[in-house]
Amino acid sequence: MDKNDKLSDEDQARVDQYLSTPNHQVKRRPYSPWKLLLVLWAVVSVLGGLSYYFAWVNDVL
Repeated sequence: MDKNDKLSDEDQARVDQYLSTPNHQVKRRPYSPWKLLLVLWAVVSVLGGLSYYFAWVNDVL
């Protein structure tokens, strides 16, 4: 066993067997940072619009 390995060969084999079961192999779409950016932009825009509206209604602006 290499000194950089954290698991013994037997333990690593058990982990590999556990992860190879079908319920741990979920097909996922690739990560999309543009979608996250779009969602964040939408949330910030809506909150900014609400704050602008409340300021306008309460004669702050």
